[in-house]
Amino acid sequence: MEGGDQPKRRIRNIAELAKMAGVSAGTVSRALAGKTLVNTETRERIQAIAREHGFRPNQMARRLRTQRTGVIGVVIPLGHERRQHISDPFFMSLFGYLADELTESGHDLMLSRVIPGDDEWLDRIVDSGMLDGALMIGQSDQFDVIEQVAERFRPLVVWGSHRPGQTHCAVGTDNIEGGRLAAARVITQGAKRLAFFGDAGAIEIAQRLDGARAAVAAAGPGHSLVSFSTHLSSDDMGVQISAHLDELGGRIDAIVAASDMIAMMTLRLLHDRGVAVPGQVMVTGFDDLPLATQTVPQLTTIRQDIASGAKAMVDSLMRRIAGEDVPSTVMPPELVIRESA
Repeated sequence: MEGGDQPKRRIRNIAELAKMAGVSAGTVSRALAGKTLVNTETRERIQAIAREHGFRPNQMARRLRTQRTGVIGVVIPLGHERRQHISDPFFMSLFGYLADELTESGHDLMLSRVIPGDDEWLDRIVDSGMLDGALMIGQSDQFDVIEQVAERFRPLVVWGSHRPGQTHCAVGTDNIEGGRLAAARVITQGAKRLAFFGDAGAIEIAQRLDGARAAVAAAGPGHSLVSFSTHLSSDDMGVQISAHLDELGGRIDAIVAASDMIAMMTLRLLHDRGVAVPGQVMVTGFDDLPLATQTVPQLTTIRQDIASGAKAMVDSLMRRIAGEDVPSTVMPPELVIRESA
């Protein structure tokens, strides 16, 4: 092998790299971290030598020095929906956007699907020593538990609803207004007898029901709304909706569903029964998942800006990790009118 083809000697540690570069170990550490305290020319030269000699900083040592793990927990609490799966399209849509944002910022993810068995489940997660911060997809029925932990653990951001005076930082849609918009849409299209399908044990869905009730109350005498508890679990949803439709017996003009998944299952079951949508019964959803345009008829729904929400969650978390007291973000819902209502 000719001299020019000799393999480069691998550098084993920062001290060896510092000696080769003719600088201090501290300068090397700062240069590899991209710190502007090291001038551009020196920083780029050190980084080039590191690449040339196959040097990768010891991530564990760096984390011990900075007291950071580089890991963000993404937690899905299922207090009210114990049989719901991570593969639920809403979870996967939001998780996908969160993963993109976090990995682009150089963080690793730890995903947890939690069925709360006591009031200390979140304490165990944030006290594990494995995380720099936590993002939660949904509040479920765990509002009080989240509040208690947020009093002492600041790098925690939750997708969900904001209540006046709450401690934890939430990012989410104005669910009351979203529920109102959905019900108002079918009322303006002539519906008087409405049904709401959703499990009000979850905070967000309870607020959507409140909004629908407000629209019905504003419409005046002759308008009514009945509510049916409907799970988001795909294992239970179809059976429950079939039972609801049996009980209603065709005595409704519109169904306001708490989610797109509930709405889509409702569309399928109405089709199986020969009920025309929107001719006999109008149907609305909530979320505006990509699947909402694939139904027949296409689904009228309330859009949550999931991509912007994920970005806001990660931005709020990073600022909280840095010590800022970031408030909640409430996004406006948008009525997306398609064929089902």
